[in-house]
Amino acid sequence: MDRTYFQPLDALVHPRFAAIPTFMRLPYVADASELDIALVGVPFDGGTTYRAGARLGPRHIRVQSALIRPYNPVLKLNPFDRYRIADYGDLPVNPLSILDTFQRIESGVDHLLAHEVRPVCVGGDHSISLPILRALSKRAGPLSVIHFDAHSDTWDEYFGSKYSHGTPFRRAIEEGLIDPTRMLQVGLRGQVYGEEDFEFARSKGIEMISTEEIFEHGLSWVVDRFQRFRESPCYLTFDIDVVDPAFAPGTGTPQIGGPSSREIVMLIRGLQGVRLLGADLVEVSPPYDSSETTSLLAANLLFEFLCLM
Repeated sequence: MDRTYFQPLDALVHPRFAAIPTFMRLPYVADASELDIALVGVPFDGGTTYRAGARLGPRHIRVQSALIRPYNPVLKLNPFDRYRIADYGDLPVNPLSILDTFQRIESGVDHLLAHEVRPVCVGGDHSISLPILRALSKRAGPLSVIHFDAHSDTWDEYFGSKYSHGTPFRRAIEEGLIDPTRMLQVGLRGQVYGEEDFEFARSKGIEMISTEEIFEHGLSWVVDRFQRFRESPCYLTFDIDVVDPAFAPGTGTPQIGGPSSREIVMLIRGLQGVRLLGADLVEVSPPYDSSETTSLLAANLLFEFLCLM
C-alpha cells in the first residue's frame, strides 16, 4: 500500500465517500491494520457543564480542514510522507450515557493500539480524555501528559457527578493512568472557586503554567519547560479554550485573556522532539463559532499535531 494517503486540493473528499467530508481530505479508512496514525472523531458532549455543542466539533473541523496542505515549511516536513494517516471515522458514542460512552471510547482506542496505531482524537468535550488515557495506560503504564487548557480539569465533581469535562485528570491520577509529577498544564487562567482549587494539583506535583506566566516570561521560556518530556512517551491533550476567545470563540467555557492563534501555534511547534503516544483536541463548539474561526484553528492545530508525531 502506498504510504501516503494525502490527496490534491481539488479532491476535497475521498471519491468513495463523496458526500462526507473527511479530515484534511484524507480517505476514510476503517481498517486499523492499514494505518500508523488515525484521526478519530469523538462527537460527545455529555460531560459539558455550561455551553453544549462540542458533539458537532468533529464534523465542522473536517469541513474546515479542506484547505490544509501537506507540507509544513516551518518544521520542514510532510507528515503524510512519513506515516499512513487517514480519517478513521467517528467512534460510536452514546449521547445519553457518559459511562457507556467511556466504555465505547476505551474499546475503540484499544482496538487502534492493538494494531500499533497512534490515535489523534477530535472531540467532543474534555471528558473523553479519561477513557483514552485508560486505553493508553494499559500498554504504556502511568503516562506523561502535556495539557493545554484555560482550566485545570482536576475538580473532584460537578453537580454531584465524578465524571464531567471538569474532572478527567483528577480521575486519571486517582486511577494511576497519569504520573502527576510528569504532567504539565499550560495556559491556566481565570476565576476559580477558591485557592483550594489548586490544592490537588500542588499536592500531586503537577507543574502549572498560567497564562500570566506565559506573557511575563515569553514563549521560549514555556518551550524550555517542554524539554523534560523528551525523556519518555507523552500524551498531548488540548482544550481549544486555552486560546483567547477573540481567536477561538466557539467553545463551551470561554475564558478571556489567553494567547492568540499565532502564539499557540508557536507553542505547539515547540513540542517538536517530544515523543507522542497520541493526542486529543477538544471543546470546539460550532454553534458558538463565528465564521467557523474556531474550527479552522482546530483543523490547523491538528495538522501541527501530525507534524509532531
